[in-house]
Amino acid sequence: MDVYPFIIHLGRLEVTGYGIMMMVGFLMGGWLIGLELKRQGLREDYAAEIVIAAVIGGVIGAKLWYVALTRDMDALLSRGGLVWYGGLIGGSLAVWLNGWRLRVPTRWTAHVVAPALAAAYALGRVGCFMVNDDYGLPTGLPWGMRFRLGLPPSTAENLHALFGIPIPPGVDPNTVLAVHPTQLYEVAAMTVAFMVLWKLRKAAWGTGALFGVYLMLAGLERFLVEFVRAKDDRFVGPFTIAQVMSVLLIIIGTLVWVRLRGRSAQDPGPYLAGRQPAAPSNPSTAG
Repeated sequence: MDVYPFIIHLGRLEVTGYGIMMMVGFLMGGWLIGLELKRQGLREDYAAEIVIAAVIGGVIGAKLWYVALTRDMDALLSRGGLVWYGGLIGGSLAVWLNGWRLRVPTRWTAHVVAPALAAAYALGRVGCFMVNDDYGLPTGLPWGMRFRLGLPPSTAENLHALFGIPIPPGVDPNTVLAVHPTQLYEVAAMTVAFMVLWKLRKAAWGTGALFGVYLMLAGLERFLVEFVRAKDDRFVGPFTIAQVMSVLLIIIGTLVWVRLRGRSAQDPGPYLAGRQPAAPSNPSTAG
């Protein structure tokens, strides 16, 4: 099956499927966070605070991680070149700092964002598929896809030169090969993860334990899909940098879940509980 990028041209403006799905992912994440805050009887405005911080920190983190991996400084000003782990770290840091500013307990922030992160990631991978990026190894399976205009095109020459994938003798370097649609594998896996997390959010665990489950599911999904991704960043033997990070996520997630699942619910604090205004004004000076 041949697949081509989804691009909308509006005069000189080019809108890609990735950009559209990134926006949809952030909006969906904010909506889901708002639903959980409403269910808990907490301040729904915090959903917008989280999304804004996540957008800024996530994009900066994803871009810096990509530049650190590739040493391509020109990527700082390009629309492409975003790495999910960098986005997770940068977005998490920005959301934590904003929560600290508002005096929202970290455990509460972690709880409300866990299902939303899985859903937003699944939507983001739809965007990767729509721009024909982040595909997998060559395959003869019926659902293999040829990305003729991919980033880069899935030609025999590109797969060998860029990702070190051996190509059988006699294959024309310009042949476009069918590859695993790993973007769709991740969409399916993280959609299931979201459904699990959405159901577990009502479990009688300690505040924040749900985030540990998210880290375990996200790490496991990425660790497995890396085996069929077209990659050339092996870090430890056959394992990629992403797989090493995935193992760390699984370990951290397990520790978070074990540590917090038996605890009682944490007080959400004055801002989240609505006991103080969202934007306190400066006290007036007596004349």
